[in-house]
Amino acid sequence: MSKRYRIPAWAYAGGIITLFIVQVALLYVMGHPLVCTCDYVKLWHGVVISSENSQHISDWYSFSHIIHGFIFYWILWLLFPKAPLLLRLFAAVSFAASWEALENSDFIISRYREATISLDYYGDSIINSVMDTVFMVVGFVTARKLPFLVTIGLALAMEMVVGYIIRDNLTLNVIMLLHPFQFILSWQAGA
Repeated sequence: MSKRYRIPAWAYAGGIITLFIVQVALLYVMGHPLVCTCDYVKLWHGVVISSENSQHISDWYSFSHIIHGFIFYWILWLLFPKAPLLLRLFAAVSFAASWEALENSDFIISRYREATISLDYYGDSIINSVMDTVFMVVGFVTARKLPFLVTIGLALAMEMVVGYIIRDNLTLNVIMLLHPFQFILSWQAGA
């Protein structure tokens, strides 16, 4: 009987770091600024309707990326329960980095500007996009440590609090990207 070949942890770590490097390179080639064009970096930027939204380290949408991590963890655990945790994390980072590249494409940026209240959205800065992926990793690791129902409760709490405060969240973001509703757009605009 032969032993199953195991990939060492350092190889997964190297692969994950490579995914981050590719994400940065893609965004750079796509013309996104490294940091906010305001020439400073803030740990938190809480004003959604502003040119600095999605330009700093964290913002209200960081909570959506934590929820992405919950979702990726549980889906990958259901689909591949025997796969090594680091392989599932590698897959989750692959999905998140791919989404960040797609989300910052001209097509999706135009869609956000047409279908949502994000009229001044021109894409993420590279630092914000990378941190979005880091927040997904935080969500993934959190979901690994906490019971399923606790992560569901945390996700619902984040969605409700963020939705109440900024009139947007992951759920509304997905709805408005896929099929915009005028009544949601009016509510988000405060009308």
